[in-house]
Amino acid sequence: MAASKDPADPEADALPGTDPAAVKRHRTLFRAIRRRRNPPLRRTDITVTDEAAVRRAVKAASLGNAMEWFDFGIYSYLAVTIGHVFFPSGNDTAQLISSFATFAVSFLVRPLGGMVFGPMGDKIGRKKVLALTMILMAVGTFAIGLIPSYATIGFWAPVLLIFFRLVQGFSTGGEYGGASTFIAEYAPDKRRGYFGSFLEFGTLAGYVGAAGLVTILTTTLDNGAMEAWGWRIPFLVAGPLGLVGLYLRLRLDETPAFQKLEDQTYHSATEAASAVETSAKGDLAKIFRQYWPTLILCVALVGAYNVTDYMLLSYMPTYLTDELGYDDTHGLLILIATMVVLMLVINRIGVLSDRYGRKPLLMAGMVGFLVLSIPAFLLIKQGALIAVSAGMLMLGLSLVCLLGTMSATLPALFPTPVRYGSLSVGYNLSASLFGGTAPLVITALISVTGTDMMPAYYAMAAAVVGIIAVACMKETAQQPLSGSPPSVESKEEAAELVAAQATAPKF
Repeated sequence: MAASKDPADPEADALPGTDPAAVKRHRTLFRAIRRRRNPPLRRTDITVTDEAAVRRAVKAASLGNAMEWFDFGIYSYLAVTIGHVFFPSGNDTAQLISSFATFAVSFLVRPLGGMVFGPMGDKIGRKKVLALTMILMAVGTFAIGLIPSYATIGFWAPVLLIFFRLVQGFSTGGEYGGASTFIAEYAPDKRRGYFGSFLEFGTLAGYVGAAGLVTILTTTLDNGAMEAWGWRIPFLVAGPLGLVGLYLRLRLDETPAFQKLEDQTYHSATEAASAVETSAKGDLAKIFRQYWPTLILCVALVGAYNVTDYMLLSYMPTYLTDELGYDDTHGLLILIATMVVLMLVINRIGVLSDRYGRKPLLMAGMVGFLVLSIPAFLLIKQGALIAVSAGMLMLGLSLVCLLGTMSATLPALFPTPVRYGSLSVGYNLSASLFGGTAPLVITALISVTGTDMMPAYYAMAAAVVGIIAVACMKETAQQPLSGSPPSVESKEEAAELVAAQATAPKF
């Protein structure tokens, strides 16, 4: 049995279980082995980012995310109208339930889309898969706007609606994981939080666009016109938006991290890197087998984040209308005002996460929901405009700490060869289990318990899970992505990094 290694001999780290006596006898040999396994950081290893290219990448990825949430927003805000158009008349409740059930269908296939598109993105590249998901999303959304009503084609109307919702959900499975990976791999290490926050800026922009357009339509058209043709307009708008997004994404180069992953000379730098490339890349089974602890952490983080996100941005208009008797338009206007405030501060949150770390900002958001949910809903229940707005803003400021930080946090959990696949699987499993079900679960809990404070309790329960997850994660701010070389903004910064790490390389 080999003797335990002597911590005073750094060369003993070259091989696990190395005999310290052998190290002392052959220091030069073991030093060479250690340097081979942990080569010095060279200037050519470091990625110097192009500011213009980074901004193009951020714009293209964020637009796709905005389109995704524009679609989800218009469907949830038009749920009543869609129920009347696509399902048999006679029972308004049954129509609404059918409409929400069709909404939930897309979440069922999101994990499947993640399992298909994620590993594909690790094999053929992020850019190609993101272009494909954009095409599918645009086609699915645009097609819904063209489906004839139940009164026209009967049974085939809901069948076609469900089919194209499945197309949307399947494409969404590869969207967030790819978009967040794309931005994270383009951004310099010290500004990944700032650039990543634009992805969730797109989320808010999509919701605001959907809520604004639906509000304009409902205030200018009567119920007859809305059900006849007005509801189709938001879905048809998604077609041109999809073409713009596709154009922007096709103009981009592949991410620097993925390009270096594909460079065989880069892989030959260490045996370990080559082993990762040949054994893990794109292999779904090994993602579950080798990275399951990180997947669980990802699911917990995303679950806590999605419950609070969907509760505020999707469910609150329904809560204001059904529980407090607010007019549909007034509820949407309050939500729009809240989201505009969040859009104004979300990039600042990204900057703070770069300066102080991801964990402090995420913990602030989770603790905010734990502590402020009950006071916020007590204010909202008062019904006065100022009280409702104050309660919504309390929840919104807690949420923006998560929104502005999560898109830089999640890609850093996984190494480059399996980042797209692992993140897509973990994110969409969690979104399906906890995000898409949040409105349904909250409504059911209110019905069973008879208390309209259940949204607060549900958000608090999610926050507890989130606090535990944040406590367990490692800080990744200002650090290179796992499996990728450092990424900096200038040649001078690269030279300084080489000089600082030349004697004790960590790359």
